[in-house]
Amino acid sequence: MAKELKDLTKRSENYSQWYNDLVVKADLAEQSAVRGCMVIKPYGYAIWEKMQQQLDRMFKETGHVNAYFPLLIPKSFLSREAEHVEGFAKECAVVTHYRLKNSPDGGGVVVDPAAKLEEELIIRPTSETIIWNTYKNWIHSYRDLPILCNQWANVMRWEMRTRMFLRTAEFLWQEGHTAHATREEALEEVVKMINIYADFAENYMAVPVIKGVKSANERFAGAIETFTIEAMMQDGKALQSGTSHFLGQNFAKAFDVKFVNKENELEYVWASSWGVSTRLMGALIMAHSDDNGLVLPPHLAPIQVVIVPIYKNNDQLAEISKVVEPIVNELKGMGISVKYDDADNKRPGFKFADYELKGVPVRLAIGARDIENGTIEVMRRDTLEKSVAQLDGIASHVKDLLEKIQDNIFKKALAHREEMTTTVDTYDEFKEQIEKGGFILAHWDGTTETEEKIKEETKATIRCIPLDGDKTPGKCMVTGRPSAQRVIFARSY
Repeated sequence: MAKELKDLTKRSENYSQWYNDLVVKADLAEQSAVRGCMVIKPYGYAIWEKMQQQLDRMFKETGHVNAYFPLLIPKSFLSREAEHVEGFAKECAVVTHYRLKNSPDGGGVVVDPAAKLEEELIIRPTSETIIWNTYKNWIHSYRDLPILCNQWANVMRWEMRTRMFLRTAEFLWQEGHTAHATREEALEEVVKMINIYADFAENYMAVPVIKGVKSANERFAGAIETFTIEAMMQDGKALQSGTSHFLGQNFAKAFDVKFVNKENELEYVWASSWGVSTRLMGALIMAHSDDNGLVLPPHLAPIQVVIVPIYKNNDQLAEISKVVEPIVNELKGMGISVKYDDADNKRPGFKFADYELKGVPVRLAIGARDIENGTIEVMRRDTLEKSVAQLDGIASHVKDLLEKIQDNIFKKALAHREEMTTTVDTYDEFKEQIEKGGFILAHWDGTTETEEKIKEETKATIRCIPLDGDKTPGKCMVTGRPSAQRVIFARSY
C-alpha cells in the first residue's frame, strides 16, 4: 500500500480532514500564496474540463451561445439594484488604483497615490450588472429577443472561511444571462436550466438531487424566484449544486433596458440567470469517494481505464505491449479514455495504489502468464472487486462494465440519501434528528421569522421547497400555523 493511502484520514475519524487530505493527495488542487485562492492541478482541472465540456454541449443544444464580459465592474453599477448590492457588498474586492511605484525608503513597491481611479472597480462577484448594462445596447425591439448568453469565467467573493472547491475567494463557473420578451418565456428558461443541471448531476456526476424553490430568505440577491438542485453528501450535509434565477424585470429597470413589443409599445425586458461552479468538484468528491481515495463516475473520469503491465524483463514488456496495443486502440475507438502505463519508474503495486487513490474506474493488469492463458485481471474502483476476464472481447466487456459502475455509483448515493431522509412533525423531533444529519421533511409556516429561529437554534436551513413529492398541507412544527407542504431542512456546506 502506497504511503499516500496510509496518510489519508478515515471518513469516520474526521470527515472534514479526509476531504482536505483527498483533494491534495489525489492531485486535484492545493492552496496558493493568495489567501482563500487555490491552484487547480492538472488532474483536477481535467475533471473540471469534462464537466465543462458536457455542460457546454447541453447549453448549446438548447440554443445558448457563449460570450465574455469584463472582469471589472464599475462600483456604481452594483448600487442600481438595491437587493443585489446588499447581497454582495460584504464579499466585494475593490480596485482603487492602477499603478505601483518604488518606495521612497527603498523598501519595495507601494501604491502610487497619484494613480487613484476616478471610479472604483469591483472584481466581479457575479455579472448581472455589467451584462445588463451591455444588453441595453443590444436590445431595441422584440425581434432582438431572446438573448441566450452564457459565460465561462472566474469570479471573486471575499470569503472569510474557505475550503478548496467548496468555498474559495476565487472560483471558476459558468453564468447564463438571458433576456426575454415575456414573463412566461423567462420562467420557462429558468425551469429548463434547472432541469439541465439536474440531468447533468444525475446522469454524469451520478449524484441524485432534489429540485426545488428557495425560500425568500435563501434566494439569490435581486431575484424574484430561485430554483435549486440540492445534493446530500456522505456526512449527511446538503450541498447546493446549481441554481437558476427568475429575475423578473428588476435588472432591466435598473439599467433601463426596454424594447418595442409587437403592439409597438415600450416594455421592460424579462430576465433569468443561472450557474454552476467548481463547487461541483466538491460534490463529486464528497458524494462518492471512500477511505482509499477518489471514486469517480466513468462519465467524468479523465482516465476511464488504466492498463498496467506486470513484467520481469524488457522482452516480457514487449510481448505484453504487443497484446495491449490493439486493446487500447479498440477502447479509444469506442470513445473510452485509456492509459497504458508502461513507465518503469514505479513498481506495479505503487501504480495500483496511485490509480485507486485517483479514482480511475477500471484497472486492467496483464502479465506473461495472463497472455498464455488468454486472460486479463480486471478491477472496478467502485467496489474494489477483482475478476479475471478473457482477453478476447475485453474492450466490449470494459465498455459494459463502465456503464455498470456509473449506474452503481448513482444507486449507492441514492440509497444513502433515502436512508438519511426523515419526516418529522414536532420541533422536538426535529432538534433531535438534525444532530444525526441528513434531510428532514417538515412543515413550516412560510415566515422568515420562523425560518430564522430554526436556523439560529439548530444551524439548519431550508434547502428548498420541493417541486415534486408530498404536497399535503399541515401545521408548522414550530408555530402550529398552517403550512402548504413539507420543505427540506438540513445543515449544509
